[in-house]
Amino acid sequence: MANYIMMMGTSSHVGKSILTTALCRIFRQEGRRVVPFKAQNMALNSYVTKDGLEMGRAQVAQAEAAGLEPFVDMNPVLLKPTGNSCSQVVLMGKPVGNMTAKEYHQGYSLKAFSAVKEALARLDAEYETVVIEGAGSPAEVNLKANDIVNMRVAKYLNAPVLLIADVDRGGALASLVGTLELLEEDERALVKGLVVNKFRGDISLFTPAVEFLEKKTGKPVLGVIPHIEEMGIDDEDSVSLEDKAERAEEKELNLAVIRTPKISNFTDFDSLESEPDVALRYVHEAAALGTPDLILLPGSKNTSEDMRWLEKTGLASKIREAHEKGTAVIGICGGYQMLGKRILDPHHTESSFDSTDGLGLLGLQTTFHENKLTSQVVASARDFPFLGKRISVDDIKGYEIHMGTTEFLCDRDSHPLCVKERRGEVCDAAEGTVNEEENIFGTYIHGFFDHDGLRRAILNALREKKGLPALAMTRNRYREKEESYDRLAAVVRAHLDMDKLREIMGEKVGC
Repeated sequence: MANYIMMMGTSSHVGKSILTTALCRIFRQEGRRVVPFKAQNMALNSYVTKDGLEMGRAQVAQAEAAGLEPFVDMNPVLLKPTGNSCSQVVLMGKPVGNMTAKEYHQGYSLKAFSAVKEALARLDAEYETVVIEGAGSPAEVNLKANDIVNMRVAKYLNAPVLLIADVDRGGALASLVGTLELLEEDERALVKGLVVNKFRGDISLFTPAVEFLEKKTGKPVLGVIPHIEEMGIDDEDSVSLEDKAERAEEKELNLAVIRTPKISNFTDFDSLESEPDVALRYVHEAAALGTPDLILLPGSKNTSEDMRWLEKTGLASKIREAHEKGTAVIGICGGYQMLGKRILDPHHTESSFDSTDGLGLLGLQTTFHENKLTSQVVASARDFPFLGKRISVDDIKGYEIHMGTTEFLCDRDSHPLCVKERRGEVCDAAEGTVNEEENIFGTYIHGFFDHDGLRRAILNALREKKGLPALAMTRNRYREKEESYDRLAAVVRAHLDMDKLREIMGEKVGC
């Protein structure tokens, strides 16, 4: 039987995911068989497992920190917002339909809890330690009756809880005290400690606040965790995009990601943001686009509505104008579909529109169907034409997660990638599209830019177009992520009372 520790927050975005990731790495470093768990995730950043099932990306990062291949028991319920208080519900990695918030919370969530309990039973049988993440706040009185991710899980497992507050937001003391006051007595008893996260400056100055919290609540403060700059770990959801400015520091290459309302899987561009010669901006308004060297169109949970938003805001016109002046454009998944001529939705799978005009930059059209394609893939590029260069690389690893079939309408466009493996089975399928001018490219492969050689080759093509010398490939994305997990673990270990934590988890401490 496993032992448990559960991370809850006074609100969303206080650092529950990151601290769960840290504990997964710390326990792994101690030689434990540790696994992350989150009963229900609401996010548009999702991932596809080896067996073609869909889960939230936060648990993927946590799995990596724990040294595990991600699998769907780590996140049995995923809610993907589609708009108008409605979400696609993904249960055990497979979509079961779109539901309004009322339909889900008052009719389906408790049914989904059966899958949560089954997943927990499997983890309990295989692992020594389960690090559990909650969602939002456990004190939302309007949601508690049907909540399946916070106190229902803690009470089902009798799991000890750490309550986390973000001091960087302000009001951390009030949020901790207030959250505890709003909990029922049996729920409050499960909270075994408090954590103050994202502290800036001299931590010793916070000592009076720690003393106040412990006296007021009767709960120990296990740690005050400092704010960690440039963490290098994937963000959980699009809330974090609010922290990314539309203006970035000046560097040799200026890249602009179009931040649509239904943006998904924006982590596709994290590896670009870390390049030393790249300034990556997230652009939400036409006036802010400027003159980037490369425009990036991300995935979308509702491609038709996001495409119509591009037209309405004037960004579509700006993108077409930039293309006419020679600016390169790359789209991934939904962004790839937007590059085409039309988006057809005869079954109203994503929206109420039968047809939506695309940007018209690639000769293709996409028709949505009710079934979703989810698969991990391995691809190669042979003489991939981009800005007059020819790029050849192997072992492009990523995943597909989209609805719809894309039809090619222009013989002059080329399809430069070849999927060699899909869901572990050998195949030989053309993938991606490049226009005749070699400056517009689209692909369905998420994680495309994580390939170190391919990423640098594309950036070097942009550099040479500007008359800049090519740079050697010096980065290793996998190694950098591992170093980031180790750095995170070191910081948290230094500022969290690990002996007290082990005591809370029911373990013997010391000799």
